[in-house]
Amino acid sequence: MSTTNSKSEVFQWLINNRQSVRGYKPDMVEKDKIERIIEAGRISPSACNAQPWKFIVVDDHELKNQVADATSNKIIGINHFTKQAPVHIVVVLEPANFNSNFGSIMKDKNLPLIDIGITTAQMCLQATAEGLGTCILGWFNERTIKKVLNIPKSKRVILVITLGYAASEELREKKRKLTAEITSSNKY
Repeated sequence: MSTTNSKSEVFQWLINNRQSVRGYKPDMVEKDKIERIIEAGRISPSACNAQPWKFIVVDDHELKNQVADATSNKIIGINHFTKQAPVHIVVVLEPANFNSNFGSIMKDKNLPLIDIGITTAQMCLQATAEGLGTCILGWFNERTIKKVLNIPKSKRVILVITLGYAASEELREKKRKLTAEITSSNKY
């Protein structure tokens, strides 16, 4: 097997095996694994190299549970699994540089939010490579998380990533649209 095929197969394995985990073992996550996950986010590409993010690793049990409480909702019954995850990574939007902001205005695209999507995906793929599970959360009480973690009021919390060892090794079938439904060649 050539090195190129091997790398391609490993990457394809990561993509196929990354899934949103909603059940975690209580085992703590090793610091070196967390560091590699953060590094995967740190080196992510961003528009005009703006790097408009800050990652807050929350592994203190009490603080993590407070963040978890801010992610669940009793009325609509979502995210009740988050207290199981031993680590939460809170992704905060930071100011982008002039070129990225100018590009966002000129092209009517929020480039920093796109960048945060990219960095979050890279961190989740690294977590999968480390044998860990993740779930990316966009539903949470931002005001509560900001208060719990002393995040300035002027900042925005964009995502929370739960992180830990999956309680189940079962790989769920991915229910996705067919390639023909999402792809065309040379025209819409």
